[in-house]
Amino acid sequence: MLGRTIRATDIESPAKLVELLDRQAYLADEGLATAAFLALRMGRPLFLEGEAGVGKTELAKALAALLDAPLIRLQCYEGLDAAQALYDWDFARQLLHLKAAEAAGVTDVGRLEGEIYDRRFLIARPLLKAVETQPSVLLVDEIDRADDEFEAFLLEVLSDFTISIPELGTVRAATPPVVVVTSNRTREVHDALKRRCLYHWLEHPIFDREVAILLRRLPGCTETLATQVARAAERLRHAGLVKPPGVAETLDWTEALLTLGATELDPGLAAATLGAALKYREDVAAVLGNGLLGHG
Repeated sequence: MLGRTIRATDIESPAKLVELLDRQAYLADEGLATAAFLALRMGRPLFLEGEAGVGKTELAKALAALLDAPLIRLQCYEGLDAAQALYDWDFARQLLHLKAAEAAGVTDVGRLEGEIYDRRFLIARPLLKAVETQPSVLLVDEIDRADDEFEAFLLEVLSDFTISIPELGTVRAATPPVVVVTSNRTREVHDALKRRCLYHWLEHPIFDREVAILLRRLPGCTETLATQVARAAERLRHAGLVKPPGVAETLDWTEALLTLGATELDPGLAAATLGAALKYREDVAAVLGNGLLGHG
């Protein structure tokens, strides 16, 4: 930890945020640090778009770590609805409570109804958990995978961080969570949600930054290996692949090479471990067939 709890208001500049993120092994450039700083200070959600693996989710994790706040993750998918994101009643425990009350001879229907809809029987899903937890970092991951209806519902929640539970009343966040919304842009997200947020597009890191990331995240990595892997990844990103490697895949690839004892990117070893960087058969065939691995 950093010695004391850091609050968003303690971060006085984007440069300071870069420093704090670096302590969490996250190397942010000036553009991303500025967007994240403004989101923290203005209390606005940060909407991050970019290719998979460029560090969108990792930023939310790093922010949670530096703020010493729990990371609450809502993973989006097709068919996700409000109930799955908000709360569920624990029907099994409610039923056990009713049976216990019946065995004890309780017949007051009004009392029983009040008891089974008590807060202790409520299972908080990510959105309710984020509203109830201070401080917290809410990661709404891959919002582009959710349906339009859920997107509209999310916009309503992010507007005032208030959730209405008919049986219990209204729950309002005393301190709104830090919110990071990510999208891989598999579809366009509606303007209404983007307008509620501060927006930043994450590019693949430039060559020097990717080398620095590899050295920072993988202490056993030599500068030669980091340089050669970053250069190979750069070539692959310009090769017209179905899914070019992001920095997450570059890290996996380097870790695989390190596991095999590599200190530099030998073409044969690179080919043997290519599955750590590429996830489509067509991409692997194209890279191997066209000699794109080169010699680092």
